Amino acid sequence: RSGRHEVVPLSRNILDTGRSMLEAIGSASPADGARGARDSPSVPVVRGRVHAPFSVLLSTALYCAEFVCAVVLCSEYSESLDRLWMAATLTFALVHAFLTQLALTFIHRDLGRDRPFVLFLHLLLLGPVVRCIEALVIYFQAGKKEEPYFTISRKVKLKGSQGTPTEREIGHSAHKLAAHRNAFKRAAVIQAFLGSAPQLTLQLYITIQEKYMLPARVALIVITLLSITYGALVCSVLAIQIKYDEFKVRLRPAAYLCMVLWRGLEIATRTAALVLFSTALTYWVIPVGLGNLALFFALPWLLLWRKKAPLPDSVEKSLSKAGTLVALCLVTFLYACINTFCYSTIQLNLASWDLIDKHLSWSQMAAYYAFRFLENTFLVVMWYFFRSDFYEYVCAPLLVLQLVTGYGMAVAFMMIFYQYCHPCRHLFRHNVADCFRCDCCRKDAASQRSTPKPSPSLGTRSADC
Repeated sequence: RSGRHEVVPLSRNILDTGRSMLEAIGSASPADGARGARDSPSVPVVRGRVHAPFSVLLSTALYCAEFVCAVVLCSEYSESLDRLWMAATLTFALVHAFLTQLALTFIHRDLGRDRPFVLFLHLLLLGPVVRCIEALVIYFQAGKKEEPYFTISRKVKLKGSQGTPTEREIGHSAHKLAAHRNAFKRAAVIQAFLGSAPQLTLQLYITIQEKYMLPARVALIVITLLSITYGALVCSVLAIQIKYDEFKVRLRPAAYLCMVLWRGLEIATRTAALVLFSTALTYWVIPVGLGNLALFFALPWLLLWRKKAPLPDSVEKSLSKAGTLVALCLVTFLYACINTFCYSTIQLNLASWDLIDKHLSWSQMAAYYAFRFLENTFLVVMWYFFRSDFYEYVCAPLLVLQLVTGYGMAVAFMMIFYQYCHPCRHLFRHNVADCFRCDCCRKDAASQRSTPKPSPSLGTRSADC
């Protein structure tokens, strides 16, 4: 076999092309890939298949649908002389489109390549379309001629608590498609929480203020909700791949369904609580939003200051200290925007080389959802006492109960996912059920201290929390 042997660690690949915290999806494993094929003849080597770029198609469809619906809605606002709503809707749509073009251009490094036509299409806001066409062309041309493999990826395939190491040859076509998937998934997260989330909040607020529903506005609300849910889903999958980068992670349909229900209910109830509160106490929603952004923006920096660690110098070799600081601030701002609407399963650690905290903290997750549950309940209760006459035909107590119950259901689906549907749940030191049994474990520990206990074997879960 001929070809170039390159295996890049997943944790180090996070910042190589875009220095974004979303660059690790689909990268190679951290094992000694090509060398393992020679030194470990017992490890089976299989030829990697080229999978259809469904994530690229989905991201492009959401981008085009949201932008087209926003333009149509702006034309209807212009006809009805709603200049303020038209300007706000168009602004969020253009910000959403601009961030997507910027992310794709920066990740593919087109500024340093001779591709003027692609850059021109990006200026016309058609970059995702031409990228999607490129990915489809690569997919349909793959397999028509024999090509040397680009790299070897070594993963551990889990079956229950047992792991089987396997090696897979990745061809050039599969590598190019993986680059397109990674770029679109990173861009999907950026456009979801920096573009679609503000647009969804704005359109819900306009609907309540105008007291009527437009078909284009309803379509835009549905599309933006789907876009945010997809962005949160990508974050969840990315967190799993970062933490268990040496394992072959494959989620079942039940896991995807559980995550969609978890993320969809969490985002819908959070956005509804913010919008209802803004209709009753319009100016007070500004300090609530800014307070959330400031809290989650400052938290990674406070942890860095507490550890007394210097700024990481691995963001980009060509950046100065000021440029590194700006890049870290942008990543932290995206992290704060995600946590304002839902829990970011990717936790920042500015003291780490790859800026990602791979440790799954159940206490941190519980603290976030407890804080968010109390905040949403407070916002809805304040709306209940200061609501306007528009809600006189709405059963307000029932609406409050539905929102609180909806967020509780989101938390329940999250627990079900980590307890039963997580692809690497056998590797957990403790699970959700173990945390619920924690108090009982502490009570039993006092009576069983004198009894010798066998040490847990590798791959089993401990009940200590």
